Amino acid sequence: MAAAQASGWGEGAVASRLAELGIERPDVASAVGSYLPALQDGDLVMTSGQLPFVSGSLETTGKVGAEVDPGTANALARTAAINAVAAVHALVGDLDRVERVVKVTGFVSSAPDFTAQPAVVNGASDVLAEIFGEAGRHARSAVGVAVLPLDAPVEVEITVRVR
Repeated sequence: MAAAQASGWGEGAVASRLAELGIERPDVASAVGSYLPALQDGDLVMTSGQLPFVSGSLETTGKVGAEVDPGTANALARTAAINAVAAVHALVGDLDRVERVVKVTGFVSSAPDFTAQPAVVNGASDVLAEIFGEAGRHARSAVGVAVLPLDAPVEVEITVRVR
């Protein structure tokens, strides 16, 4: 459990898994508008769209299929999903309370001829399954869009059920 605490996720089985995966807890991005990073309604927690911030900034910008290659975008979707998990953690305090990842929506800023949005959003889906196991498997939408905030290549939001 010491490794889990050192990674910033606290204690518990999910925190230990995150430590084993080498995933440190990122800072939760502050809201830059009139919204909350995450909100609980009953047993559901929904995150706002999370960008692939690393240490408070975007390392890559642009459209997937033009300035950003799909492999890089897949890794960015993974980062955005980890940021969403951090937003859930900040709200509920213990990721062992997560019973299921219910839904993932991934937005991909796409060049006009780019059609592999599902392959990009797999980066988010795969890391959620790594973190939560079978409970991390979910329903999903992968949507191509013209542009995202701050010219981010991807944005991910998740809905989880908690106990």
